[in-house]
Amino acid sequence: MKTGNQSIKTDFILSGLFQYGQMDTFLFVALVILFAVALMGNIILILLIQLDTRLHTPMYFLLSQLSFMDIMNITTTVPKLATNFLSNSKTITFLGCESQTFVLIVLGGTEALLLGFMSYDRYVAICHPLHYPVLMSKKICWIMVTCAWTSGSVNALVHTLYVFHLPFCRSRLINHFFCELPSLLQLVCQETSQYEYTVLLSGLIILLLPFLAILASYACVLTVVFQVSSGKGQTKAVSTCFSHLTVAILFYVTALSTYTRPHSLHSPEQGKAVAVFYTIITPLLNPFIYSLRNKEVIGTMRRLLV
Repeated sequence: MKTGNQSIKTDFILSGLFQYGQMDTFLFVALVILFAVALMGNIILILLIQLDTRLHTPMYFLLSQLSFMDIMNITTTVPKLATNFLSNSKTITFLGCESQTFVLIVLGGTEALLLGFMSYDRYVAICHPLHYPVLMSKKICWIMVTCAWTSGSVNALVHTLYVFHLPFCRSRLINHFFCELPSLLQLVCQETSQYEYTVLLSGLIILLLPFLAILASYACVLTVVFQVSSGKGQTKAVSTCFSHLTVAILFYVTALSTYTRPHSLHSPEQGKAVAVFYTIITPLLNPFIYSLRNKEVIGTMRRLLV
């Protein structure tokens, strides 16, 4: 244990997302329902992909990875939030906070890269269909997934180790419902402006570059679709691209607003609201937007239920 200006490895206190009024109880119940729907939606999607060999394609392989990440995401935050609310306890151990921070940064970075690879898959399938078996072979899919997980893990490890070796000599109250990097920096009692540039740089690389790649990919897809498809095909393509882009924008914009702003500009209440979107709402929407609206997935579900 250290004293003075050094960090003392004691428990942190999470302010939580709710208080304990009647309205907050209603919101808590709504959140638990959303958690259950998101969890079941992603589990069902993974099972459908595993059980039907017709879904053993690059697109659905990447989708199964996305669903796995979403399951890990919501189970890393919501159960702890629910436990603290029900037990009226707001503490989280130093190691628990460190682990939660690491896992969430891993998942956020990996998902950001994976969504970029998924847009590349659709770009190749529509713009270069004859080269699709070569450009999206099983080996290349595994390289993409390995690259995403490795990059996300290395990025998370560097940031987590650095932040948790900083001196936390202010209040142990984290004004959030989980341990997140920007909220932790507000408890540090030394200058962190130089480190914030590192966070900004990694955020731009891991978040902004894949997002720009997604926009470029779908722009190319829509260009090709409008050149060769009929009116009905164009309408379907626009609808699909719009729904995919909506979820992507929701994820990237909220994540960028969290990790690319100086912590001095962060509003705790705004930060909590934004975090709900990329930790709960996005995992809820992904299985429905990307797959459960898909005729192949619906067909698989019907065949298994009959």
